[in-house]
Amino acid sequence: MISNFPLMIIMLVVYNGIAFGLGVDAANWGAEIYSVGMLSGARWSLSMGDLVIAAGLFLLFFEILKSTRIGARSIVDHLLSTIVFIGFLVEFLLVQVAATGVFVTLMLMTLIDVMAGFSVSIRTATRDVAFGRGGEL
Repeated sequence: MISNFPLMIIMLVVYNGIAFGLGVDAANWGAEIYSVGMLSGARWSLSMGDLVIAAGLFLLFFEILKSTRIGARSIVDHLLSTIVFIGFLVEFLLVQVAATGVFVTLMLMTLIDVMAGFSVSIRTATRDVAFGRGGEL
């Protein structure tokens, strides 16, 4: 059951925790939290939004790995991922603090998770059917 847990819901909770708990609004997502001087002389800075998006990409990687599983559990995983995407979409449309580029990027990552999960499942199913026909000839 724990393997069916949709990881992208963590990003929804983290975003809401930062937005509501810390009171970060659209203007503050770009505020610098860390910077490093580069050898080129440029200054690389990391904002709160950059950090949240990087964490989302990290979790998206594991979600896509999970989507390659075969079986009944993968259907539950796809269903839960779809519910998380719908949650992102509803919050984006109805909640003022969700109207940021960071939130939209996280929502798009969740959409990619849903599309990748269904695409991998469909592709795997067509290979199984083609393999079954090839063995009978």
